[in-house]
Formats: sequence, structure tokens, C-alpha cells
Amino acid sequence: MKVEQFDKFDFFTGVPDSLLQPLTDWIYLSKNHIVAANEGNAVALAAGYNLATGKIPVVYLQNSGLGNIINPIVSLLAPAVYGIPILFVIGWRGEPGIKDEPQHMFQGQTTIATLESIQMTHHLIDKSTTPNDFENALKKFEQKFANGMSCCFLVKKGAFEYAEKPTYKNNYTINREHAIKKIINQNPGSIFVATTGKISRELYENRISHEKDFLVVGSMGHASSIALGIAHNTDKHVIILDGDGAALMHMGAMATIGTSGLKNITHIILNNAAHESVGGLPTVANKIDFTAIAKACGYKHTGTITNAEDITEKLKCTKDTPGPNFFEIKVAIGSRDNLIRPKETPQENKKTFMDDL
Repeated sequence: MKVEQFDKFDFFTGVPDSLLQPLTDWIYLSKNHIVAANEGNAVALAAGYNLATGKIPVVYLQNSGLGNIINPIVSLLAPAVYGIPILFVIGWRGEPGIKDEPQHMFQGQTTIATLESIQMTHHLIDKSTTPNDFENALKKFEQKFANGMSCCFLVKKGAFEYAEKPTYKNNYTINREHAIKKIINQNPGSIFVATTGKISRELYENRISHEKDFLVVGSMGHASSIALGIAHNTDKHVIILDGDGAALMHMGAMATIGTSGLKNITHIILNNAAHESVGGLPTVANKIDFTAIAKACGYKHTGTITNAEDITEKLKCTKDTPGPNFFEIKVAIGSRDNLIRPKETPQENKKTFMDDL
């Protein structure tokens, strides 16, 4: 289905999803649009748009973000509360019968049941969906919108089409995988907790053994809190390899880490100012100062790195200087096409990690 079918809507917000990339590429190029920090934020943004204009906003997300939207849906949007209507467009990762990554499988199996549990009327969009199908579904949705109810298009893999491809870029020069290699070489005995997406895959590919690595394959934005829970219960040095999109998603965790008083934790954000693992849509991370935020949150030692030659020197304190420590490394967008995925299951990763710890 061509994404231009959504042209009647004026405002879009959400968190990118690879299944929805044709839609988000089109939105980025042609529509009033805000990339939200997380899916719950997107719902609140959309509610504000509706309150200001009376029009129906569109919120896009991957089904992994359903948990983040349930609270504002049931406690803010619901007809029993304010009755604020929103059109949701949700990418269906882990659809039953379709091979996907392990973090998506249970979410995919429970997606429709989750929508039904919050009384969300939904309509499936797949490769066979016609413009008439889309318009007929919207007519049914409009009846719900009039009664203050929200509705959802649940989008299967390969359903959307869009010919143009925007260019996402930044002005940073450090290769992210090269930076990760340097961090590993400098801290061979440390525990690593790596965020969702390509950062985890690059850590996995560049460590000889993986018993000290916890790969956060799902639960975007929570790697730093997982690491804090580990560091609070061990004397070993714990390094967080975070992404800018993930850090923004649950940035309140930085305040908890910074004020924790833990000496054995180092938080590193590899900032490419993009949601690279799900298509490349930009984040706001090139417009804010993560290091100043970290310092204000109470991290003991902080720094920003923009040149690859400075990584080793500036990260000398990661292990030997009492933390919490924080560093932002500004990295280029891009990764190797042949980057491998972990061979072990998440359960195997957990057991090996716990046994070593």
C-alpha cells in the first residue's frame, strides 16, 4: 500500500520502526512531524495536538512500544477519562508464522490480545491492502473517533511502499565499531551491558568471549538501569554501552545513576543522532549536551569525545577512577553490512553471564 494514503492527516509523531520505514521516510520528507523520545511521549504529544486543533493525530510505533503507550491510553485518552481520539499505526514485529528476532516473538504473539485488552479497534494492513480497503477502514474508525475512542492500523512486514529515500547523516567522524573496539581493549575484564540494536552486535563481534557481556536485545532504553542493578550488587566494574535514541527514551535513569554513589559504573553513550537500527530517522541528540546533563545528574567524571585519537586517553579513568563516570562519544552513522548476530539464545547469554558474575 502506498503511504501517501495518509495524506489527509496533518500531524505525525512516534518512535521509528523498520517495518514502517516507508511511512516514516515519507513523513520525514513531507509532513508536520516530531520524533518523540518514547512512545508514551508520542501519545501525549498527539493528545496536545488534538486539544489544540480538534483534528486526529497519527502516532506510529513498533509493537514493542505497546507497553509505553498503555498508561496514557487507559488513563488519559480513554472515553471514560478525556476521550481524546488518536490513530495509531503499529508495526507488527514477531507476527506468528514469520521468522523474527527472539525479542520480538512473545510480543508478536500477544499484540492482538493486548490491543483487545485496552479495547483498541484495529485493522490489518498487508501487501494486499487496497486504497478502498484503507478508506473503508478509516470510515469505520471515524465513528469511533467521534465517540472519543482511538483506533489502530496493525501493519505487517512489507505492507508499505514509498519510492523516495531521504538521506540521514551527521558531521561526526568516529566509526562506532572502532570506538567499541578501543573501549573493549582498554577494559578487558569489565562487565559490559550493551543497548538494543547494532551496538550489541558490534560488542558481540569484537569480544573473544562473551561471558562478561549482557546484550539487551529488547526493552529499548533500559540498558543503563539494568547495568545499575548489576553494579549495585557486585564490586566488578560495569560499563554501559548506550545509544542516543535509547538514552533519550528513558533519560530519567541518568539521574538515578548519577546520584547512586556507585564507584564501579561507567556510562558511555555512542551518539550518532539517529535511530540507525530502525531506519535512520534523526533523534534530537545533536541539539542537546549529554555531558552537561550527566554532570548535572551527579556523575563524578564526564567528558565528550569527538576524535578517535582521544578515546584511549580520555577513557583512562573508566576503571581506575571512582565513578559514576560518563562519556559521550560522537560517532558517524553506519555499520558493516556483514555484521553478525549473536549465535546464542538470550537464555544462553543470561546463564553464561550469571555464572561468570
